[in-house]
Formats: sequence, structure tokens, C-alpha cells
Amino acid sequence: MRRFLTAGLLVAALTAPALAQNAPPPDAAAPETRPPETKAERQRNSAAKLAGLLYFVQNACPDLKPDYTRFKDVVAGLGVTLEDLSAGDLLLRSRTYTEVYTKDTSASCARADANFGPAGTTIPNLVVKRTTP
Repeated sequence: MRRFLTAGLLVAALTAPALAQNAPPPDAAAPETRPPETKAERQRNSAAKLAGLLYFVQNACPDLKPDYTRFKDVVAGLGVTLEDLSAGDLLLRSRTYTEVYTKDTSASCARADANFGPAGTTIPNLVVKRTTP
């Protein structure tokens, strides 16, 4: 019995430092939890994402162009105005999305057409084919 007790104490003494290394310091603050995103915030973010996409399409996709009338209707349905998207946080968000799309221009143009083109699976007719003069 004494051997089992000694062996148990020895195992505990050897594993305690390893367990302590994985534990957070006692004075460490708990990670900050973010409140759940509201429906309105999700809609504002969606509008910024669409604005970033259309800016990208206008400047990087030679065969596509945005349908700004359709865009205005879509973002209005999300409760966002064009003025909201042209300044502040939403403008910064939209530009961030534009940068993401430019990482792989050809794939992003193809996805824009597949998701937002005339036969789009997400929002049809948000982008349309460019006509050549």
C-alpha cells in the first residue's frame, strides 16, 4: 500500500509542472466574448460585402459590370442607403472585401457571374454582361 501511495505522489509531482504550463496565468483575464451579431448588423455587413463586390467587378472584370439600380434596391431591402455605404465603417468594410476579391481576380469574376449574374444563384442580375460599343 505504501508503494502505491508513493508511486501516486511521484506521478503527481512529475505531471503537475506540465499541467501548470498549459494553464493560463492566475491573473490572466478571461477572453472577451463578443455579443451575438444582430440582424441589422448582419444586413449592414452584407450590404458592405455587396458594395465591395460591385466595386471589384467594375474595376477588375472585363466582361461584367454592376447593375447599380438593382444594387440600390437590394441594399435598400437590407435597410442600408448608398450614403451609409459611402463613408465610415461600411466604406472601410466594403474596401476590405474588394481587396479580398482581388487576390484571385479571375476566380472572383467567375464567382461573381455564377452568384450574381443573369443566372445567379445568390442574387440574380446584380452583375450583368458588358456590352461592347
